[in-house]
Amino acid sequence: MKPISDQACTKLSKLLSLVLRHHPERLKLKLDAYGWVATDELLQKLQTRQANVTLEVLQYVVRTNAKQRFAFNADGTKIRANQGHSVKLKLDLEPILPPPELYHGTAQKYLSSIETAGIQKRNRHHVHLSATKATAKTVGARHGVPVILIVKAQQMQAAGYQFYRTANDVWLTEAVPPRFFYKAENEKG
Repeated sequence: MKPISDQACTKLSKLLSLVLRHHPERLKLKLDAYGWVATDELLQKLQTRQANVTLEVLQYVVRTNAKQRFAFNADGTKIRANQGHSVKLKLDLEPILPPPELYHGTAQKYLSSIETAGIQKRNRHHVHLSATKATAKTVGARHGVPVILIVKAQQMQAAGYQFYRTANDVWLTEAVPPRFFYKAENEKG
């Protein structure tokens, strides 16, 4: 039996994204240098907003999050977002050799800007890339008609760019200049 309704799970997941990635101060939390916060402290702060948030509920939200955005440390005493932060911190990831190609999903309305300026991290720590076209298409569809860009990841790495992979299989890099990507054919919509 689920400890929380789907609607409440989505609401709590969005709140976790907000406070663990962007605005910890909204719950008066202080993330450590690597983005971790004590699980007990988070629960205490969450319960001031939603009395029914228990450890079991929090574990369920982390375990069932489709994008696996959150993680507990090995003993479950700390929790953090895996990536996507706009707050300054160290993700403690080691550079890794990427596959030959990775994918970036965007919306058609942003394509001309991206083709000119490249794929930029904006207010995040890194550009987010995926290992599959399907994931990229889902990401792009969140903002309009999806477009998939194919990133020449190993060529970038050979040119000195570093790549990292998060626990939930999101690939990260600082930026992707226009010379290192092209639009996938027949992948729109």
